[in-house]
Amino acid sequence: MQLTTLLYKVPLQSTSGNMNVEVSKLTMDSRQAAPGGLFAAIRGTQTDGHRFIDKAAEQGVSVVLCEEMPENRSEQVTYVQVLDSSYALGLIAANFYDHPSKKLKLVGVTGTNGKTSTATLLFRLFQRRGYRSGLLSTVQNQIDETVIPATHTTPDTIALNELLVQMTQRGCTHCFMEVSSHAMVQQRVAGLHFAGGIFTNITHDHLDFHETFDNYIKAKKSFFDQLPASAFALTNLDDKRGLVMLQNTRARKESYSLQTLGSFKGRILSEGLFGMQMEVDGREVWFKLTGRFNAYNLLAVYGAAVLLGEDPEESLTQLSDLPSPPGRFEMVISDTKIVGIVDYAHTPDALQNVLETIAGLRQGNEQVITVVGCGGNRDAAKRPIMAEIACKFSDRVILTSDNPRNEDPMAILEQMQAGVPPLHFKKTQTLVDRREAIYRAVELAQPNDVILIAGKGHETYQEIKGVKYEFDDRKILREAFQQS
Repeated sequence: MQLTTLLYKVPLQSTSGNMNVEVSKLTMDSRQAAPGGLFAAIRGTQTDGHRFIDKAAEQGVSVVLCEEMPENRSEQVTYVQVLDSSYALGLIAANFYDHPSKKLKLVGVTGTNGKTSTATLLFRLFQRRGYRSGLLSTVQNQIDETVIPATHTTPDTIALNELLVQMTQRGCTHCFMEVSSHAMVQQRVAGLHFAGGIFTNITHDHLDFHETFDNYIKAKKSFFDQLPASAFALTNLDDKRGLVMLQNTRARKESYSLQTLGSFKGRILSEGLFGMQMEVDGREVWFKLTGRFNAYNLLAVYGAAVLLGEDPEESLTQLSDLPSPPGRFEMVISDTKIVGIVDYAHTPDALQNVLETIAGLRQGNEQVITVVGCGGNRDAAKRPIMAEIACKFSDRVILTSDNPRNEDPMAILEQMQAGVPPLHFKKTQTLVDRREAIYRAVELAQPNDVILIAGKGHETYQEIKGVKYEFDDRKILREAFQQS
């Protein structure tokens, strides 16, 4: 494709070289730079792509996209200077791949908690309703029945457009994707055309990246600010920042609520470990999912389906039969009737939501035993808060490793221990080894007790010092049950 065509609607600062050159490939990685390609110099959190411009030029790229013009420029390379390389690359990628997002009904889901559940349930619902659909989530990417492992909550802009192209080639009509706050700041969804956006909630998370909660809110809100007038913007009316998200959007404003009169209104009638009865827009429905947090997810999915033109009654009927996504309140029950729950809850609010749900489902004197850790190289401020919440809502607490990454796991646990109130010292213990912690929880449990293993959910690895080791909470819990 000719460079001038690729740069349609891209705000330029300056250019140097032949603007009529042909471009056959896009890359942000200088190691993949090749003749005929365009190399985008992106400023990342770990490195600055501008450092590799000369390397890309040596490898024969036709075009370099950058924010700063290099002093020494190759005569064989065209240089395009822009204010924001990430944003410009989003527009360029959309042009290069012929705007695949416009050929689908693309719905983005953003918020602190519930993104994966909401996007996954939407995907499953529309698949059941006979549509070929795509899914882009933390757990996995999926094109109709084909599963593609996910490396990020939201892929980079080039990979994202490539996936959307594959979806259109496979006959998909819809795509449901998580939109992370990192993705918004890094402009990964720039150039995409959304048919709708959903806001779940916002609580304490990712302050290691955003630095302040206000920045985090602004990152989420920017997704709705960019929605077109043809799209819908569906917000959680019960979240105190739900309406803030829609203040400047051009999209059609819609809402869902359990507490007030939103566009889509729900009410929990009864709930148990294996499901709940709800009233949704005047219809009574039994869902396989349970818990107040899932009630919000189900309302968001139902509302989005209706806004996408689906029949309300049929949508509720099919939604009622869907199971929880992997690692989201996923139950493993022992032969002795100990209930194990594996959940991805890795924020204070998510952990409290799950534990409050379990507390509300207790029938008698069952113990709640919580195994929880916090990830390394991430928001450290939430560590003592997570431990305090675990102690408040549990009879026994085992603090353990999550994904320590490049941090000392014991140092992370010491920060968590700082949040344990003196009143709860006796019921709390610390085991660095996560496998040992899970086995210990099973040893402590009696029939009908509930063990919550929080933090990793669907993950099948544990990251330690840059190495990912095989580790699946669900698998280890089953092993512990069998050996108990």
